[in-house]
Amino acid sequence: MDRMLVVVFDNEKKAYEGEKALLQLDREGSLSVYAHAVLAKKADGTTVVLQSDDSGPIGTLLGTTWGALIGLLGGPIGAAIGAGAGLVAGSAADLKELRLGSDFIADVTKLLLPDRVAVVAEIDEDWTTPVDTRMEAIGGTVVRRSLSEVQEKIDDEHVAAMKADLAQMKAEHAKAQADRKAKIQEKINQLETKLQAQLEKSKQKREAAEREAKAKAEVLKAKAAAAKAKAK
Repeated sequence: MDRMLVVVFDNEKKAYEGEKALLQLDREGSLSVYAHAVLAKKADGTTVVLQSDDSGPIGTLLGTTWGALIGLLGGPIGAAIGAGAGLVAGSAADLKELRLGSDFIADVTKLLLPDRVAVVAEIDEDWTTPVDTRMEAIGGTVVRRSLSEVQEKIDDEHVAAMKADLAQMKAEHAKAQADRKAKIQEKINQLETKLQAQLEKSKQKREAAEREAKAKAEVLKAKAAAAKAKAK
């Protein structure tokens, strides 16, 4: 299951131990790490990205998930790293694209207090015990959330609603008196423009999701090939 993972530690040393443990779990086959970063909340409340590793084909394809989350949590510096990797980086608008929910962001920001450090990763895990036991042993607090498809459903419903409004307006236009036709047509034109924009946005999201899924499959395939070569 694809999940966003955030593990908060009291200091930088423990965070790097947590990062090492996460990558070890990846090598053991307990999970797959698609991208990860280490963030530090400074005493003045600003956040810096200490390390970011999203190498490979997945690197530029996580704009609606990992990259946007890094931007939101990392502030201007996080945004710069996200943009540099070809990712959508943090603004309030990105929250709608994260597929995580505002409560997840709230839980993370409550834990990521000044002088604390976090490991942020997008992973694929079948069960939570391996990560939880390793991170708890180091002193980390784990917050995770499965990536939701709710936003796509909302987008589809939005398109359906606009199409219904458009059909009704066209029906009214056909029956309207001459002095009303121009005003109704203006509204039809405006709604058609909005509908086309929404359809294009939905298309771009689907294409991005397809690219992301393909890239993740390539990452898993590469790991499987490496493991097979090592076993020989």
